[in-house]
Amino acid sequence: MSYKLEHKTIGFGIDPVSRLPTKGIEGVFFIPSYQRGYRWTADEVTKLLDDIWESAGQPYSLQPIVVKSHGENAWELIDGQQRLTTLWILLRFMQKGADRYSLQYETRPGSQEYLRQLDAGQAAKNIDYFFMHQAHATITDWFTNKMGPQYTQFLIDEMFRFLSTSVKVIWYQAPADTPSIPLFTRLNQGRIPLTDAELIKAVLLTRIAQTKEGRETEVAAQWDGIERDLQRDDIWAFIASHNALTTEPHGTRIGLLLDTLAQKPAKDARRYYTFDTLREKADKESLAFWDEVVALHAQILGWFEEPHWYNKIGFLVACGISIGEIWRLAKGLKKSAFDDALTVRIREVLNINADDLDDALRYDDHKGGYPKLQRLLLLFNVEITNGRFPFEKHVGAVWSLEHIHAQNAQDLTRAEQWATWLREHRKALQNIETENNKSSIDELLAAIDEATSKLHTPRFGQEQFNALASEILVALNDGAVEGADHSIANLALLSHGANAALGNAVFEVKRSKVLVMDKAGEYIPTATRNVFLKYYTDAGRLQPHFWGEADKTAYLREIKEKLASYLQ
Repeated sequence: MSYKLEHKTIGFGIDPVSRLPTKGIEGVFFIPSYQRGYRWTADEVTKLLDDIWESAGQPYSLQPIVVKSHGENAWELIDGQQRLTTLWILLRFMQKGADRYSLQYETRPGSQEYLRQLDAGQAAKNIDYFFMHQAHATITDWFTNKMGPQYTQFLIDEMFRFLSTSVKVIWYQAPADTPSIPLFTRLNQGRIPLTDAELIKAVLLTRIAQTKEGRETEVAAQWDGIERDLQRDDIWAFIASHNALTTEPHGTRIGLLLDTLAQKPAKDARRYYTFDTLREKADKESLAFWDEVVALHAQILGWFEEPHWYNKIGFLVACGISIGEIWRLAKGLKKSAFDDALTVRIREVLNINADDLDDALRYDDHKGGYPKLQRLLLLFNVEITNGRFPFEKHVGAVWSLEHIHAQNAQDLTRAEQWATWLREHRKALQNIETENNKSSIDELLAAIDEATSKLHTPRFGQEQFNALASEILVALNDGAVEGADHSIANLALLSHGANAALGNAVFEVKRSKVLVMDKAGEYIPTATRNVFLKYYTDAGRLQPHFWGEADKTAYLREIKEKLASYLQ
């Protein structure tokens, strides 16, 4: 659907630089019968006033108003009745320019006259009158109480200055042959994406169509091609990762490139920040502006195609560094210098000393150690990946640290928990059974079977379970009895769901479950899979069913070697 898009002031419309009149909202707005009456509450009116005031003279766009031509200087108002009515009441209160436009109602002719009177005595006679009068009362209170009665005129003058210069509505004029009711329905169901990206696109293509080159068809095709590229999960995860704020509604992803060019803040950016920032350039330097978008897209694809840069940049983005920051970091740098700059930035993000890996960083330090260990293990997985790391598998998942070997069953307090734990560890005992330990393992298996038959009887309780669990843990830890190990040498990265499925079990139980998950096609990070396959342990010291000191030492050594250039 082809729209005509403009940016219109609400007040008299005085350009702040030239001081010449600009085109603002004017004419007669016809509100058809398919629309409900005015229903804004005090909360919505106050929010509009606060937004205008807090814009403080900076470019600020109100939400779009959608119209169709209804004759000379007359419009069918398809979307925006509530905002336009509130603005009219505001202009009337300020006694500035309310006569520049008027509202007419197909089925509620009395509302037009009531708007001019706003008689408190008539407010209770009609629901529309009630909300209109309440809006006027809210506006009066806002101006009176915002800074005190003595500043009311100052506020009026400043607000009107904003409405005449910097605060504008986005004016969408639909083609005359567009069916009104279906368009109204789609707008109110949120199906038309009036995002920053769509607004910029409308400005850009409208202006290019007016140039001699006539390249609007070419640019529209390029726009769609870029959007198709960004819809690929592997490319999108590389530049957007877990940051949902960068995903515009309705699946529009080219908006991230526009946000980057506008240097949109990651948090607390005002509505239509990107549109307000880029609109003038898209309008006055349309083809040059579009070349910048194309160049940024090409830059991102270039990084994507180079696995070394892809992995470094993808890791930084996964840690919350915006692709915009990476783009600005790359400006003016040759390839080798850019690569060095990425390494330095990763080192800053990790902020970990090599010596801290021995014991200072711990799982049970949730304020500092836990998040650092998560990032460290993610980077380790990235570094040992051949080719591009699958960041798309990480998007949307919650990742956590998993103890490779857990030596604790004390937290289990219910018969159902005991039954599950005993069943899983019985299977693990069978896995480690050999000719040398057969008699002791058989005794434990018999003890488990007897305990299982008594779980729901008074003869079996917490004391009996703890005693049996201790014997089982000694057998499954090659005779060693040790406390909980919260160092990185006993930690691996897993999704939250997989972590919960493994539970508080010893290495052999977890190893078996990880292998089942892996065979079923579930994504297991490479380093985690390597750990449970004993990939890092020297062959001469390999004990497949236990996670001992030799395994921890070899695992820690591998982490230090792979991440040496990123550690302080």
